[in-house]
Parts: sequence; C-alpha cells; structure tokens
Amino acid sequence: MERERKLLQQSVAIVAAIPVAAGLYGVLFGQALTGDAVSISAESHFRFLSGLLLGIGLCFWSTLPSIEIRTGRFRLLTLLVVIGGLGRLVGLGLTGLPSLFMIGGLIIELVVAPALCLWQTRVANLYAEEYGVAET
Repeated sequence: MERERKLLQQSVAIVAAIPVAAGLYGVLFGQALTGDAVSISAESHFRFLSGLLLGIGLCFWSTLPSIEIRTGRFRLLTLLVVIGGLGRLVGLGLTGLPSLFMIGGLIIELVVAPALCLWQTRVANLYAEEYGVAET
C-alpha cells in the first residue's frame, strides 16, 4: 500500500507541474506563448484562465501529503479538468486541430486526469481497508 501511495504521489506531482508551469507562464506573459496578437480584453481573459490553471495545479499539489484521504478534493479537481477538456474537445470539433501542445493538454484532461483519479480512489480504498474509513 505504501509503495503504491508513493508512486501515486510522485505521478500527481509530476503531472500537476504542467498546469502550474503553464498557468504561471500565462499569468506572467499572457498570449506570448502562442505568438498571437490579441486585444487587451482577450489578453486579460487569457491571464485569468491561466490563473485558474495555476490554481488547479497547486490544488492538486495540496493533495500530495495525505493523498489517500483527499478523495473528495481530488475528484472535484478532476471534474474541473475534465470539463475543461470537454470544452477543448468541442473547440476542436468547431475550429479544427490545434497545436500539438493543445492536443497533449486534451489527452491529459480527458485520459490522464481521470486515470489518476481512479488510481487515487484505489489507494484511498486500500487505506480505508487497512486503517478505517477514508475522508471523502
């Protein structure tokens, strides 16, 4: 159980580094990453969404110390990520294929995040069997 818990913690730490880094970059540099010139309002909106991305990554990191009992928080964060991924998927259908980085984001949002959530649930269930009921 402890080995699996540590592997989950390491995996979440690594994957959550992506939204933390991308969100921080977006907050600091706006749309510079895309190279697109946009209006000040679009730039402001991009920075706001980047802040949300940063916050989601930080919140995933906040589950790390006691990941085996953070099921409710982990599921809520995963739901937010999946909803964002579904929005990206709709955009893909409406406007076409984005860059490879955006396709990578889509895979993380709709495949990796749910897989990590299922893994967290498994670890929480193992913890509950061994030590009692885990926090939901």
